[in-house]
Amino acid sequence: MVAPDRFSTGESNLDLHSKDQSQHPACRPEAVIWPVDRVEVSEILKYANKNLIPVTGWGAGTSLEGNPIPVKAGIVLDFSQMNKILDIKEEDFQTDVEPGVIYQDLNEKLRHKGLFFPPDPGAQATIGGMIANNASGTRTVHYGSTKDYVLRLSVVLANGEIIETGTRASKTSSGYDLIHLFVGSEGTLGIMVEATLRLVGLPAEFSAAIVTFPSVEAAGKAVYEIIRSGLDPAALELLAPDCIKLINQEQDLGLNVSPTLFMEYHGPTKNQLAEVLEMVQEICKGEGSGEFRSGLGRTERDHLFKARHELAEMIIRNHPDCSLMVIDVAVPITAYPEIIAFVIEESEKIGIPGYIFGHAGDGNLHLVFMGKTGDEREWKVIDQANQHIVSKALDMGGTATGEHGVGIGKRKFMDAEHGKSLEWMKRIKDLFDPNGILNPGKIFPCK
Repeated sequence: MVAPDRFSTGESNLDLHSKDQSQHPACRPEAVIWPVDRVEVSEILKYANKNLIPVTGWGAGTSLEGNPIPVKAGIVLDFSQMNKILDIKEEDFQTDVEPGVIYQDLNEKLRHKGLFFPPDPGAQATIGGMIANNASGTRTVHYGSTKDYVLRLSVVLANGEIIETGTRASKTSSGYDLIHLFVGSEGTLGIMVEATLRLVGLPAEFSAAIVTFPSVEAAGKAVYEIIRSGLDPAALELLAPDCIKLINQEQDLGLNVSPTLFMEYHGPTKNQLAEVLEMVQEICKGEGSGEFRSGLGRTERDHLFKARHELAEMIIRNHPDCSLMVIDVAVPITAYPEIIAFVIEESEKIGIPGYIFGHAGDGNLHLVFMGKTGDEREWKVIDQANQHIVSKALDMGGTATGEHGVGIGKRKFMDAEHGKSLEWMKRIKDLFDPNGILNPGKIFPCK
């Protein structure tokens, strides 16, 4: 079905496709295949379905919940050779891409046309992985997540059938919305082989601000007031004191070690953004803010946000003997200060290094625990803290996972979050994949 150099059972290739960036145990597939077109994907799935062989899609392996780990072995389909930008329809603000395209590479090409694809999960993620996981990131508060940018999909189903869903129109009221059924399904319903994405115009000007606060509650109140004011931040991030301490240590920024907001704004002119920053500063002063650093222009924005974008790497670098667990609950904006206070309490209680930050503008909170690799006692404590934090978020009307997906790590919370509707999700899974070959062991709780 494929050329010999695109099929491997070699140990190094199996190992490379056995684990993502999470702490979940590695599971080797039995073979890795690098398809180059939809026909090959279709033939492989026909064969796998007939012979009941599990198939797991693989983008870049950057996920954080074990989403692409082949827990039932079988075949991993690595889409790194299906990485073409097929077309850019700049006047329609659209692009057609294969699943293996890295989103930063796409944006680099689009930049010369004054366009960009807004979702920004941070890692070197592929478009296919972003669609499978409904990735978002720092700019979600303004631009939305991946689901808001998918217009058309070509999908290979478990039996090898290829279907096309969606249109090039900016909106449609025609039939069931299959697009958003596949987006976020983590490759459990079908394998995406081509997508048409909506694009937006590249902003003319940028600005950013870093603001410190005496407490998490004050920072959370400022978040609410900024959003209520209609100032429309492109990014609104909250970092707890331990994150600021680490940033100061690594990049010598000299920030006050206190709860801190990182904000970004986009607009047509520097004058307009300067006025926005003045209003933001007044709102923050009203909530007792301390230091207020701001800058206009892309260079200043990049300078101020550099530390925020590199935070995850700093955390990992400073704990070389540890593995990480990233908790990513999301709650209503009004509950954000309360969930942060709860997370701080849980983190201090267990005495294991924990870094709290998040996309405050859309109520998404991250807690990164760094536990000693292989220390069963520590990881049992971390897992209990995870259980408490997710349960608290669900009690507040939130979700177990704001952007990292269910994968392996969040399966156990699906019943609590979805109740009877989880059974209907299972029925949909059975309809699309009756033999259960597509990324088995994900999303649904293990029996």
